[in-house]
Amino acid sequence: MKRREFLKSATALAAAGAVTAPAIWSPAKAQSRKETLLTVSENGPNNLDVQGVGTNRPGYEASWNCYDRLISHETKTLADGSLIYDRDKFKMELADDMNVGDMSVTFKLKKNAKFHDGAPVTAKDVKWSFDRSVSVGGFPTVQMKAGTLMNKEQFVAVDDTTFRIDFVKKDRLTIPDIAVVVPGIYNSELLKKQATEKDPWALDYTKSNTAGSGAYKVTSWKPGVETIYERNDAWVGGNLPEIKRVIWRTIPSGGNRRALMERGDADISFDLPAKDFSEMKKEGKLKMNLQSDHQWALQRRDECQEPPFDNEKVRQAVAYAIPYQKIIDAAMFGVARPMFGAASNDGPGGAVWPQPTGYTTDIEKAKALMQASGAGPIDTTISFDLGDGVNCEPIAILLQESLGQIGIKTTINKVPGANWRSEMAKKSMPLMVNFFSGWLDYPEYFFFWCYSGQNAVFNTSSYVNKGHGRLHRRRSRCRRGRRPE
Repeated sequence: MKRREFLKSATALAAAGAVTAPAIWSPAKAQSRKETLLTVSENGPNNLDVQGVGTNRPGYEASWNCYDRLISHETKTLADGSLIYDRDKFKMELADDMNVGDMSVTFKLKKNAKFHDGAPVTAKDVKWSFDRSVSVGGFPTVQMKAGTLMNKEQFVAVDDTTFRIDFVKKDRLTIPDIAVVVPGIYNSELLKKQATEKDPWALDYTKSNTAGSGAYKVTSWKPGVETIYERNDAWVGGNLPEIKRVIWRTIPSGGNRRALMERGDADISFDLPAKDFSEMKKEGKLKMNLQSDHQWALQRRDECQEPPFDNEKVRQAVAYAIPYQKIIDAAMFGVARPMFGAASNDGPGGAVWPQPTGYTTDIEKAKALMQASGAGPIDTTISFDLGDGVNCEPIAILLQESLGQIGIKTTINKVPGANWRSEMAKKSMPLMVNFFSGWLDYPEYFFFWCYSGQNAVFNTSSYVNKGHGRLHRRRSRCRRGRRPE
């Protein structure tokens, strides 16, 4: 593993319509720190366990690097020479072999795999870990359900080194879902000792401690300040990383992160402001990597159920009031693909995600729709994740200005990054600037998370399909206003 490959989540699963989540690195100081990497970002982890309650995206990275999975995705090289995950090819990680049958898949574990404390990894640990993932509830359990991995009875420890998953039904997302971050393998004996009656899966312990067998382990965590990884020299899940130590610092100011990079004091910066990314790319002094499947949107709570957004004309008015091109130009500085202005809202057809909508900015049409709706003046809030404020705040300001022109007065609500997921889960924010990014690049995966009716955290509109015969019509109606910028 090379320096630039370390934080695996830097390279997202590719999808059309990508919007910036830039990562950049500089060799300036790297040669003098061959065994230590310094990376900086706007927001850090609020939990070291992807299966924890309300874990944010930076928290996923901790699990990604500290917990092995049975299998992972292979990579492929893009035209610019950068690596990206290959959704259709897999490689062994904790498993030594995978045999997919008609209604089951069987894994043989690597016999020399050990957890960070030296305990051997056995099929019983794998069974316990999969049981945990489908039992803790919330995001991890819903993610497992995306691949029809739902019941403890599906997971069988055949012997110490053999683990089998029995399929409930044939589902093309099952194997890919095993390769995502959620079904990491945990040290079950260690965590059983930390468990309590109220916390049977030791979530309190794993919030601030790692208990895996992955390439790295967290040796120091100061929430909101710094996370330090140390290499696991006994790792057998792949080629041993060259980097022994990684220091990940939370630097809220985009300007400060840029200065650190330009001076060569930091090696990698994630999620720079689009303005800085655009300018630094033109300067050509640093290596720039633009890969993401983030789909930005103005999202609405319970838009098909509760006033004022239960009114279709209000939803349409909002969709026509969004300043799409201004957001791309002034907030994203051109580092985004437009997902608006299609010939219609029906899309080009076929199972393709994402697809642009037929909406464009038309304030006069939006005003007419508001008047026809009979809804009258609306006073509401636009919320965003302060942990991604460099992108969200300028979008929110542009939206506030534009919606004000059609009689929708908004107050901007800045939610601390550590609390964002918990607030999303409450479904209490009327309007929010947010993005969805999928681990699995399949249209049905997107619809599972955002429209399946299970009211998962990313189903921000609490959409429910009340009849398969009306699926297309209801989807089309409830997608309005959920456009990426």
